[in-house]
Amino acid sequence: MHVAARPNNALAAGLITLATAFIATTTLMAKALGTDTLGPPLPALQISHGRFLFAFIGLTTAALILRPRIGRPHWGLHVARSVLGWGGVSLMFASVAFIPLADATAISFLNPVFAMMLSIPLLGERVGRVRWSAAALALLGALILLRPAPGSFQPAALLALGAAMAMGLELIFIKKLAGREGPFQILLVNNLIGLSIASAAVLPVWQIPTSAQWATLAGLGLCMAVAQACFVNAMARADASFVAPFAYGTLVFAALYDVLFYRVVPDWITLIGAAIILTGAVWLALREARVRPPPDNRPPPR
Repeated sequence: MHVAARPNNALAAGLITLATAFIATTTLMAKALGTDTLGPPLPALQISHGRFLFAFIGLTTAALILRPRIGRPHWGLHVARSVLGWGGVSLMFASVAFIPLADATAISFLNPVFAMMLSIPLLGERVGRVRWSAAALALLGALILLRPAPGSFQPAALLALGAAMAMGLELIFIKKLAGREGPFQILLVNNLIGLSIASAAVLPVWQIPTSAQWATLAGLGLCMAVAQACFVNAMARADASFVAPFAYGTLVFAALYDVLFYRVVPDWITLIGAAIILTGAVWLALREARVRPPPDNRPPPR
């Protein structure tokens, strides 16, 4: 049984903003690792392996210090969620090697839209006109970011779209896990399974990283672990309707990193497409928070 955190909107806002900064930092590091910035480019599968390896080391260290209570995990839900999470992360890391961070980040925000669509056949949910309108708006923004004209189409953007689809399906399994287990246990088990999958997948493409790449892989994994911890703690301290708008701060940090590190200034297509996606995604998130009852945080029956 896990004890609910005391509500604190100010702390939740600070935690979620910090989480978005760390998440954007992981994509920045993935871009450096997937290009020749720090040495020969590493494969996306190796970058995602480093993400899970060092995140698991960080979470295991925290578990040894904090000694949280660990119950019996629902292995089926965890495995499904972790396979999708690993696939989404790998596709996302592959995409940022070829397209601006802001574009890839904006497209990844389609994951709640795909989750809504998939909830119809998988969860038996009913979707009304307002939710479909929000989803259509976000998809329109994605179409703009894909730049479908022959001279400007970015094939690598399809990788980010695939990442959003995988993470949208992952949200279905996260919903099924909600309330069953404590946040720390969910993070620990997720990263353990993700590391196992990533370790098997990386074997055919493994190459020896440079010392700078090793350090960046470690930083990427630890940043992701901190981001996850900040996110789940923010969600435990405030309503989803309050937290949701702050979660999209990742795009702000991604655009800032593009300018600072790669001298890439978002063009008008990126700005328009990202704005439309954000409008649709935030609208959907706020709508979901209003119509969906709060999760039952009691422990599941034994």
